[in-house]
Amino acid sequence: MDQMIRWVVSALLGLVFVGLTMDRLSRTATESGLPYSLLGDIRDTVDGLWPWIRTRPVAPSTTLHPHQTTPHHQNPYVPLSPNLTTCHLSYSRQVLAVYCCPPKPESEEPFIDFEFPDPKTHRVRIRRPVHKLDQAFISKYQKALAKMKSLPYNDPRNFMRQANIHCIFCTGAYNQMHSNSPLNIHRSWLFFPFHRMMIYFHERILASFMDDGDDFALPYWNWDNPEGMLLPQMYMNGSFFDTERDQSHVYPSVADINFGGVESGLSDKDQIETNLRFMYHQMISGAKRTELFMGCAYRSGENGSCNGPGTIELAPHNALHTWVGSNLNPQRENMGTFYAAARDPVFYAHHSNIDRLWEVWRELNEHKLDIHDPEWLDSHFFFHDEKLRLVRVRIRDVLNISKLGYAYEPIDHAWVNARPKPSMPPNIARQILKQNKEQLLQNSVQKQDFGPKGLRVLNTNVRLEVERPKKQRTREDKIREEEVLVVYGIEVVRDVYAKFDVFVNAVNESSIGAESREFAGTFVNVQKGVRHVNKRSSPTVLKLGISELLEDLEADEDESIFVTLVPRGGTGENILVGGIRIEYIR
Repeated sequence: MDQMIRWVVSALLGLVFVGLTMDRLSRTATESGLPYSLLGDIRDTVDGLWPWIRTRPVAPSTTLHPHQTTPHHQNPYVPLSPNLTTCHLSYSRQVLAVYCCPPKPESEEPFIDFEFPDPKTHRVRIRRPVHKLDQAFISKYQKALAKMKSLPYNDPRNFMRQANIHCIFCTGAYNQMHSNSPLNIHRSWLFFPFHRMMIYFHERILASFMDDGDDFALPYWNWDNPEGMLLPQMYMNGSFFDTERDQSHVYPSVADINFGGVESGLSDKDQIETNLRFMYHQMISGAKRTELFMGCAYRSGENGSCNGPGTIELAPHNALHTWVGSNLNPQRENMGTFYAAARDPVFYAHHSNIDRLWEVWRELNEHKLDIHDPEWLDSHFFFHDEKLRLVRVRIRDVLNISKLGYAYEPIDHAWVNARPKPSMPPNIARQILKQNKEQLLQNSVQKQDFGPKGLRVLNTNVRLEVERPKKQRTREDKIREEEVLVVYGIEVVRDVYAKFDVFVNAVNESSIGAESREFAGTFVNVQKGVRHVNKRSSPTVLKLGISELLEDLEADEDESIFVTLVPRGGTGENILVGGIRIEYIR
């Protein structure tokens, strides 16, 4: 018996030793910024070991936390915020531990609340498109970035520390305050404000490394403009360079902003035209309601999570992350997987343009679709500023970029006038669809709801007829309510890139794409690059605004429409779908 006890104790000590050693190796690899190929050598050989060694459940708190102003039980609502005491490992490629957490828990640091820069002493900084930068600006920016990369990892201004902010919040490495639920900043209404905060502080840190940095502003990669639809040459040199990119997509390749995992085969001219029509859909016709553009309302607690990304987050955002990342890496690191995306300097120009498009969308809608929910407005995060201070910043703090001290250089938006056209006359298409209805649907599903146990695998195109609850709507009805096509119960069975496009009343969906009016939207899953302790995430809901589309297809008075789901890039075998319905959003 004594021998058995000694053996068990020895085994447990051995496991702890292995865990601590691997933890140190993982931290060392992360801190040093080792390339992907070297990180791949650090492996956890015992499945399930890490969660037990590194992750402890955190009891929901009802007491005042140093980084929370109001106790849970006193608040009529609970804003989302990270519990800074809970940072833990994430898991890459099933077995590789990725430790994104800061060297010292940020909960041990004092913090200050965000204050706007004084307009009397700070000039408005103008963010310009990368393709219009002069050499003097590029040189200044390059030196500041090199300085950031040279700092020790224990300095929060260090480039890898900046990159790991994204890793922490996109992999659920922090739990929420007052909940054991992980906090994630993608696929919801947190997407735009979180990334605005992140690049704002990144920008101010870079400026602090310059002798004349008062007017420095992050440039934006203007991929929605024909002149900017190339990965800028600037990112091929010096401190801007990243080895982990798809070399077939670097300058002078025209970006496919709705990248489907395989090359489109389009000429540069046709690719540009397709990009512009796609942007019209994502910014205008498919984004006529707040949720359609911003994403779903993500609230605190186990029952508050949602999984419903907006148009721009799905694509071009997700699609371009994948397009840039290296096709030689299993998860297209760096840009193509969230845990590593911010290690590529082009990430910041990409998100500067995303941030700009948020402003453009708000202006197009005259700020009538802005969110006023206090739970969203008071949700907050923590970032280090250029003076090494930990700063608490609320979403309400970052909604006015003039107060933040920056603006975007105006540029033409060719996509505003790029309204897609039907691939064939709508009356002919509808006649063909009705005449061939039985043949078209014979190899597809017959019910809109595939059933609780009938999740459909998208290993081939899926076409079905969807009933419209409201057949004849007046102009006032259409203004008051947006008709929305809902694809629900979407699950990606593994942490892989996955994509499908959605078409309405398409006679031959294989011969058309985002350039055609029949295109209703897209779903794009970017790999997190990690495996969470909880094995399964909530299904995704894809909501696509189709009121304008139905008008253009002359189907706005029809009793039903034909909907086709088209998997892209051979990824459909990893996608499950629960069903399709139509609803209306005010």
